[in-house]
Amino acid sequence: MTAKKPVVGVIGSAHLIEGKFRAQRVGERNLRAVAETAGALPLIFAGSPEITDIGALFDVVDGVLLTGARANVHPSYFGEEEDPRYEPYDPERDAMALEVIQACVARGVPLFGICRGLQEMNVAYGGTLHPEIRDLPGRLNHRAPRLPNGEFHPDVTIVFAERHDVRLTPGGVFAKLLGADSIRVNSLHGQGILKPGSRIVIEGVAEDETIEAIRISDAPGFALGVQWHAEHDAAKNPINRTLFEAFGAAIAKYQKTR
Repeated sequence: MTAKKPVVGVIGSAHLIEGKFRAQRVGERNLRAVAETAGALPLIFAGSPEITDIGALFDVVDGVLLTGARANVHPSYFGEEEDPRYEPYDPERDAMALEVIQACVARGVPLFGICRGLQEMNVAYGGTLHPEIRDLPGRLNHRAPRLPNGEFHPDVTIVFAERHDVRLTPGGVFAKLLGADSIRVNSLHGQGILKPGSRIVIEGVAEDETIEAIRISDAPGFALGVQWHAEHDAAKNPINRTLFEAFGAAIAKYQKTR
């Protein structure tokens, strides 16, 4: 009998089509990384507590992927005021993700946060974010490359090109997993971690000290987050492939305990 393929829940993000129709979306690169590199079935679930029952979700999934997204985490979750300069926001996803993170860690369900996902993990444990990390003294511009007219660069190879180094914590989970003390990654974010949460362990920082890799301390299962887009070229990029393969091994192990 063929073994049942593990299932990874991939959180959706709110999107308005033609300014009228509400939808939930997930970038296909995330789904392909789960399917092709982690060896699991990606299952999209809505980033909305009103229509997603967490108990039912965990009856089905063997792991959870928190993807990047256009919207910033709402500042009310870490004691700051809303600012129209940093819109859009997706408060329903915020509420959903923060609850899912806590549930994953409590149950030992493997959890992998990417970009916004890393930020959500930090906020879930009382950490704070800065809406425009490049405005802080000495910081790099971590945003995606744009054309002179402000539009996103049309060349995907330029958008997802490696932009800066990440110095990994010696002896940390990432350093051991990747077999390196420094790696080079892409960068497509404006918001970033300002103050780490109570259970957030810093595993890697950029050359400007922006936090780029984290784990949740004392988590019984895989609970890692990265600020870069690890779903990009996950089948070939050695760093991203290793991370998704490790996530895949964790979900396969968890599946056997169910």
